[in-house]
Amino acid sequence: MEKKLHTFFQSGLLDKYILDETSTSESLKVEHYIETYPEVESEYLRLQDNLEIIAKANAVEAPNFVLDSILNEIEEDQTPVVQLETRKRRTPWYSIAASIVALLFAGGYYMKTQQNKELLQENQVVVDEIFDLRSDIENNNQKLDDLMRQFMKLNNPETEKYVFRGNDRAKDLKTVAYINAVEKTSMIDVVSLPQLPENHTYQIWAEMQDRMVNLGILDPAKSELQSIQYIEDALGLAITIEPNGSKNETSDNAVAEITLKSKNN
Repeated sequence: MEKKLHTFFQSGLLDKYILDETSTSESLKVEHYIETYPEVESEYLRLQDNLEIIAKANAVEAPNFVLDSILNEIEEDQTPVVQLETRKRRTPWYSIAASIVALLFAGGYYMKTQQNKELLQENQVVVDEIFDLRSDIENNNQKLDDLMRQFMKLNNPETEKYVFRGNDRAKDLKTVAYINAVEKTSMIDVVSLPQLPENHTYQIWAEMQDRMVNLGILDPAKSELQSIQYIEDALGLAITIEPNGSKNETSDNAVAEITLKSKNN
């Protein structure tokens, strides 16, 4: 019932009924609500009282001397005057009140329109923030999944841990490799890499029986765990300092090396 009454009050029919602007069917509906619901009857009486107060407050009463002046003029002309019995006339407040109420409703409608526009803008901001939040949650969940998979790989009993320690050319170098020969996965954790000139990079290599295979560049700015290519039958791994664009490894450029355990051990 509360929802029904709220909808009725929001429709503005009661205000239109007070101003005699409703159609026949609308008037019947309003009168039914007034007779049925005490809340509507109370609001109807309140609006009637307010309308009359506004009308009377804006009514202008003629000064008393106007009537006296008219009577004196008639007496001077010696014209017989029939004294009419005065009747109390109802204050002509309806038209004034209707205009005032119409202005009030117009102002209220404008304010509600502005409020609705602001509310729509605020709702749009909230919707955008919700989509951004959902996107952030999805990204965070993806990162958590990746971390969980990496954690599981690191804790796999078949995963071997190898620590690179730099030689005299890179004393502060420390990098950890995690190799799983069963699942054929390789990951590397860049703990620290000394800063290099702009025209040089750190590169990691897999040592084979007869050659060296380039596994990519190590970025000092990336401290997170990174996957690298797994090389079957690799004897060891080496980190070198190479000129930019170089794909040829030489033993003179190596700053850290490890020997991988044999599968038969």
